[in-house]
Amino acid sequence: MTTINSAGGRSLKLALAILGFSAGFVVEASDFAEISNFRSYSDTFASSGQPSEADMNALRSAGFQRIVYIAWTDHENSLPHEDRVVRSLGMEYVHIPVDWMAPTASDFYLFAGAMQRAPERKTLLHCQVNYRASAFSFLYRVVYDRVPVAEAKRDLNSVWLPNETWRDLIFEILRDNGISPHCDGCDWTPPPEPAT
Repeated sequence: MTTINSAGGRSLKLALAILGFSAGFVVEASDFAEISNFRSYSDTFASSGQPSEADMNALRSAGFQRIVYIAWTDHENSLPHEDRVVRSLGMEYVHIPVDWMAPTASDFYLFAGAMQRAPERKTLLHCQVNYRASAFSFLYRVVYDRVPVAEAKRDLNSVWLPNETWRDLIFEILRDNGISPHCDGCDWTPPPEPAT
């Protein structure tokens, strides 16, 4: 995961400004502290929970060009008219509704296809709390960016430990791409189900 600490990030932004470069493409997690579980993986890819309308403006100012939303638009915490908000800011908007209880490989490949059409576009992938999005981020980074499984798994675990449904989807897609989910330090044991 690529992050720049606050003090170093401010110094870098100042240096870039002095040199005449736009600091808009430097992403710090602290810049988006209000966005649930914001994670920056590279200069062009991040994931998070639901951003607000003000957050969308900040994302655009930070150089984001594409927003991909993979939850339902009628969720109680979704941003009303997110498609219009994002498009009015000049960013591309992609919506792929992914069922939390029954995610599919097809859902993931729709997302991957959107990313592959313009892989250089600075993209935020989000859902409500960054569970779906961090799982898809893990898969995209491992399958397409060739990030080592152990590194991507550490980033995934910093958000959540996938339940059995999501672990099985991850395993299916890795298997389809000839990638083993096993690595030193990779524990894929799902967390216990909450008591009812």
